[in-house]
Amino acid sequence: MKFTADSASGNVIRSYSKGEIKIGADIIHNNVIVSQNQIILDWDPPAISELSIADFAPALELKPEIILFGTGARQQFPNIALLTEIMRSGTAIEIMETSAACRTFNILIGEFRAVVAALLIE
Repeated sequence: MKFTADSASGNVIRSYSKGEIKIGADIIHNNVIVSQNQIILDWDPPAISELSIADFAPALELKPEIILFGTGARQQFPNIALLTEIMRSGTAIEIMETSAACRTFNILIGEFRAVVAALLIE
């Protein structure tokens, strides 16, 4: 899926397809955390059912107001205790398919929101 909106500066997700995401000129084939100004390539979380707050520490360190968690080709919810812990830290979290998270990320950075996308690439 190719995206065309480009009203924001910094990292813009250009496209997403099975197995890869294009951020700016970079093509990424692994799970990634992305903010407007940073790309974290070495994010290697466990299975969704085993996620903990420590797995989201790199995203939380970027001080976002919201984390978009892209769970691959289908929406999958992690443990409610994890979601509660993230929200208690003062950060909102939205869970969606990775393609939807990519589109939403671009919209939110275009609105100059403090957003981080944690994206699972299948």
